[in-house]
Amino acid sequence: MNANDVIDGYVAEVAVQLPRRQRNDVAFELRALLHEELAAKAEAAGREADAAMATELVRGFGRPGDVAARYLPTLTVIDPADGPRFVRATAIGLVLIWSLGLWKQVLIPVAAGAEILGAVAQWWVGTVLASLWWPGLLVVGFAIAAWSRRRRPATADWKPRAADRIHGSRAGLGLAVVGILCGVGVLLDPRWLLDLFLGGKAAPAAYEALTYAAAFRERLAPWMLLLLLLNVPIFVAVLVKGRWPAGLRHLQQGLSLVTCAAMTWIVFDGPVFVAERSDRAFKGALVLLVVLTLGEIALRRLRSVRPTPNRQLEAE
Repeated sequence: MNANDVIDGYVAEVAVQLPRRQRNDVAFELRALLHEELAAKAEAAGREADAAMATELVRGFGRPGDVAARYLPTLTVIDPADGPRFVRATAIGLVLIWSLGLWKQVLIPVAAGAEILGAVAQWWVGTVLASLWWPGLLVVGFAIAAWSRRRRPATADWKPRAADRIHGSRAGLGLAVVGILCGVGVLLDPRWLLDLFLGGKAAPAAYEALTYAAAFRERLAPWMLLLLLLNVPIFVAVLVKGRWPAGLRHLQQGLSLVTCAAMTWIVFDGPVFVAERSDRAFKGALVLLVVLTLGEIALRRLRSVRPTPNRQLEAE
């Protein structure tokens, strides 16, 4: 990494914690300020700026969370820098808890003809009120994290991380390639799993449960096979480069959207498996996969940072 990469990574981690409407303007101003200070620091030292000098500069500027907090209204929950993460985690956890409780207390009884008002009352008492343990748990967790940072400030020092880095590790991406190839093998014919684990001694009903419908096997399965295989060269290229170039990232996201469209088509087109129970389970898994994939793409889009000049400055 060079000095520019260090500053760009720092600016990205600061800006991504800000509201979207002010994110790009703040990123532009902060990057310009850091480059000016780095140039002055290099001139004072009588040498060219490098990654070590840039890292020292941004560490002195403060943790990304603390810097972002300077642009945000003061929050009273634990540390100001932790406030947005606390609210986000609380909302997500409560929505999940309430949704699962609603499904259990309302949808299942109503399907059986039970009284809906009684089910809603049970959901309110048994799920909504009882779910207050989740914010309390988060308060304790964030308080411990803040106490730990104050006790050992060095552990919270910001470390340079390129914006196009591989999230997780290369090993994780390699496992993703292996998973895709295994998925291709299952897509070709899932019945080989029975032979692999049961030595060909599975009951005829088990083989029937994993038998594709003829229409799916002839029309849609080849397209899904192609879409899965197209991910392999993209991931291999990223493994070789050790990072996500913008072009490959956009290509992979476009391929993910096309794959989601294909999976949605499969869900509504017709039976995938001959056995009805297997068909329902498989389509349910496809729906969940589509939701998770689209959620990941949307989250990545919301967290994107593109430093742009202030409109007023452009007008001048």
